[in-house]
Amino acid sequence: MTTPPTAGPTEEEQAALRDRISADSLTTRRDYLRIVATVSGGLVVGSTVVSAGVLHRHGDGSAPPLKVADRLGSGEAVTFNYPGENDRAMAIKLADGQVVGYSTVCTHLACGVLWRKDRGEEGELYCPCHEGVFSARTGEVTAGPPPRPLPKVIMVEDAAGAVWAIGTARSGEGVEAGLCRGLRDRDPALAEAAGCPKDGS
Repeated sequence: MTTPPTAGPTEEEQAALRDRISADSLTTRRDYLRIVATVSGGLVVGSTVVSAGVLHRHGDGSAPPLKVADRLGSGEAVTFNYPGENDRAMAIKLADGQVVGYSTVCTHLACGVLWRKDRGEEGELYCPCHEGVFSARTGEVTAGPPPRPLPKVIMVEDAAGAVWAIGTARSGEGVEAGLCRGLRDRDPALAEAAGCPKDGS
């Protein structure tokens, strides 16, 4: 026995179906736009917070001196952790014999900074994530999006040629200010005797 063909949906049913599909599509588009706006907003806020330096990416506390190399040759670099075990840093011996040190966490979006000995007159510190470039001598930004210089690690070379990290200076802070800040944290009386300003400026 064959069943009689059923009539197709009426125009009214077809219109109701179209309205429901349109409503579903609109909801999906709204949800999609809401997700995109939320993610984009989160990325903007996160990158702004990181760029503004609100989140510290390099140790602010004082740390004891750390021997990082028995000897460094001209143009050589060594990586180490200082002042904390999660604070990535690098020491470089420049062509004129000066030893400099920096955090290797880029001030843009916290990618790792690399040493490129063969670039420029003195080499350069380079962030491959967004093409950021920093001066090997000063840590200042020379190209790319990083908003601030690299924080410094204060380095000394002893009479035997060993290289030591002895303190830190924040991004844009001078070596003397960094040493005074560390000394003030450890021994305020000694910092005052050494002529360090009391307010940290």
